[in-house]
Amino acid sequence: MTVEKTKQIVMDGLGLKERNSGVYYGQWMGSEGKKTIESFCPINGSFLGSVTQGEESDYEKVIIAAQKAFKVWSVIPAPRRGEIIGEIGAELLKNKELLGKLVSLEVGKTISEGAGEIQEAIDIANFAVGLSRQLYGLTIASERPDHRLMEQWHPLGTIGVITSFNFPAAVWAWNALIAAVVGNVTIWKPSSSALLTAVAVSRIANRVMERNGLPPIFLLVCGSGRTVGNLLVNDKRVSLISFTGSTKVGRSVGEQTAARFGKSILELGGNNCAVVTSKAQIDLAVKGVAFGAMATAGQRCTSTRRVLVHSSIYPEFIAKLTEVYSKVNIGSPLDSSVIVGPLVNNGAVEDFKKTVTEAKEQGGRILFGGKTITIPQNENGCFVQPTIIEVPKQKGIVLEETFAPILYLMKFDSMDEAISIHNGVPQGLSSAIFSTDMREIELFISSLGSDCGIVNVNTSTAGAEIGGAFGGEKETGGGRESGSDSWKYYARRQTVTINYGYDIPLSQGIVFPV
Repeated sequence: MTVEKTKQIVMDGLGLKERNSGVYYGQWMGSEGKKTIESFCPINGSFLGSVTQGEESDYEKVIIAAQKAFKVWSVIPAPRRGEIIGEIGAELLKNKELLGKLVSLEVGKTISEGAGEIQEAIDIANFAVGLSRQLYGLTIASERPDHRLMEQWHPLGTIGVITSFNFPAAVWAWNALIAAVVGNVTIWKPSSSALLTAVAVSRIANRVMERNGLPPIFLLVCGSGRTVGNLLVNDKRVSLISFTGSTKVGRSVGEQTAARFGKSILELGGNNCAVVTSKAQIDLAVKGVAFGAMATAGQRCTSTRRVLVHSSIYPEFIAKLTEVYSKVNIGSPLDSSVIVGPLVNNGAVEDFKKTVTEAKEQGGRILFGGKTITIPQNENGCFVQPTIIEVPKQKGIVLEETFAPILYLMKFDSMDEAISIHNGVPQGLSSAIFSTDMREIELFISSLGSDCGIVNVNTSTAGAEIGGAFGGEKETGGGRESGSDSWKYYARRQTVTINYGYDIPLSQGIVFPV
């Protein structure tokens, strides 16, 4: 199906227009006299639609609505909150096909990945339903007689969520749906490269709130980072900022939020590495590395960007990996046979070209790819070749993250050497080892092994499940989102002491003779 035909079906099905409001605070802001951000399809460069930007006065309306909604939402019993989130998941499921195709149109994900993006949001909703009955606190043994010591968790209030283009719905769901079950209200500032997806998802979520007679807890403010982003980050009324994006911007977000004693979750850059040992099943490793490097055209924060291969299997691994790359179908992501779609925009293409040039200047040897390509009937698309570059040493551009399908290939001779190279970058998000040797595996996942927040054994660095906590260390930011007990980031811990006796005994043996 052509881009134009798919666009018509998707826009009509989701109720999107050529011009859409980008601010929701219980009602959609009027668009008259407002500046807009236009969305273009990276498949062929065609215009998809525009979204109006919020200004400071619009932002203030959103904040006031959030504070009012919190007073109602936070006192609703958590299991009931979970039921509402479950309804949102059901609505997303009804619209999964249309929303998935919108993701493909707007950011270039393949049809399979676009659908998977929405399924991830649905999975988070289902997870949140169960979580609503498991927001546990501890009861702690007290050293004082007739005393009970316990912990409980309260919602923070208003949460700010700033998302990137590469997961335009799922990362919002990680934050907003989990935060909502805890009792919070969310203000979403989406990437300017994925505004239509944000508008569509927000409409679906808020329709559920409206039909249940509940206040707006999923608020939306589209606009630039310099205006809306700065307002959100520096607002003391926003208890926590969850930011997904570059390390450079994330550092600034973290500093500004900390300066006002706010909390932050930072999901920043990843320079993820796969280690392929001499004991690896080579075909399995090739598949895992290829998926990690080429999925979403290398535009995942968990994309495999470096691969370390034991020298004894190096020639065989290269031969098999380049063979896989040579057979990959690159083209319109609306074609189900396509594995690699376009980069998100022309700026990303320029970054790809610049990085390939720098890698060559720094001694890298291109084993495959390295060029931009033109796809028939989609001549204005943002397509590049998945690229493998052999580098003699880890330095320069190899230490940086480029959001493109560029894979750096290096040799190693011992596990100690591999771990040293693996950990020798500023980022620490996802990692992988391919081996059938228990000792190699246990070393890699030990405290002396991978320094990343996520470690994978015999599977790709990309493709994390929602059930585990997602996040990394070092310049990746240190935050955690999604599953496990990540819900605690959206809550404040309160230690409670209850004296049910008739005296006031003191701890640590202190005596107060009054």
